[in-house]
Amino acid sequence: MKLGLNVRNFGPSADPEGLRAWVRFAEDAGFALAMMSDHVASTPDVDETYPAPFYDPFPTIAWLAAHTTTLELGTSVTIAPYRHPLQTGRVVANIDRFSDGRFVLGVASGWSEPEFAALGVPYARRGAMTDDYLQILVDFWTHDRISHDSEFATFTDVATGPAPVRTPHPPIWVGGAAPAALRRAARFGDAWHPGNPDLTWLRDVGLPGLAAAAAALGRPAPPVAPRIQLDVRETPVDRPDRPAGTGTLQQIAQDLDTIADLGASYVVLDTNPDDPHDRRPLTEDFTILESVARYWRDRRA
Repeated sequence: MKLGLNVRNFGPSADPEGLRAWVRFAEDAGFALAMMSDHVASTPDVDETYPAPFYDPFPTIAWLAAHTTTLELGTSVTIAPYRHPLQTGRVVANIDRFSDGRFVLGVASGWSEPEFAALGVPYARRGAMTDDYLQILVDFWTHDRISHDSEFATFTDVATGPAPVRTPHPPIWVGGAAPAALRRAARFGDAWHPGNPDLTWLRDVGLPGLAAAAAALGRPAPPVAPRIQLDVRETPVDRPDRPAGTGTLQQIAQDLDTIADLGASYVVLDTNPDDPHDRRPLTEDFTILESVARYWRDRRA
């Protein structure tokens, strides 16, 4: 199982110098992947948790690719209905080219109804739009020309090049935990990317649900690649509802062992707290991430 981290591409510490520091740290510390969030319209509900300035992930990742050599870069997660799939398909293929095949597209259907309203996108149809747009993206990356006719997009004989570096297309990680998200992950996903899952639920409900959805499609289930929030404590957290990623280094390492034993391909470590006022200087986040990664790797050695 590979370790990734979540880059804070918003808030007071988000500027070119800070963003570059994130990926340089990630590469130097041996992380395999760096991901970042996606919002287009910072409505009040979005800004409360993801305060301005907010750096769009696509140009940011394209720029950061030039400052890295081995680190994979991706979105956790792109909100599929916010952009026309022809635009997303071309931007992703371009970035995959610029990064020599290091782009990972995390994607989900979104949660902010005011943001959908600001963009003029129907919130109630976001799941169906996501499924339709994902099919267009796969077609875009695997054909020289495509046509499509659906409720959400109609076009004829659109040229698609350049093709992405990775074949058949850049990895698609599907977020969400609802039954529709599991079906979407089974249909389109190279990984299922739930955020902060309860590990008992993941083992007993989530992964069996993913396997059932994949079996119904006659496909193998993709691996899980969760994102978990880190909250490192000096003393053990002894309660039944302890979230994965919360506790001592030993407890967090045990969580990572459990996730690895469930067949995870990656786990993305997120040091961003829920309350913006609790955010730390970047150097403290880097110390936490390096400590967790080193402790877990030493245990596995």
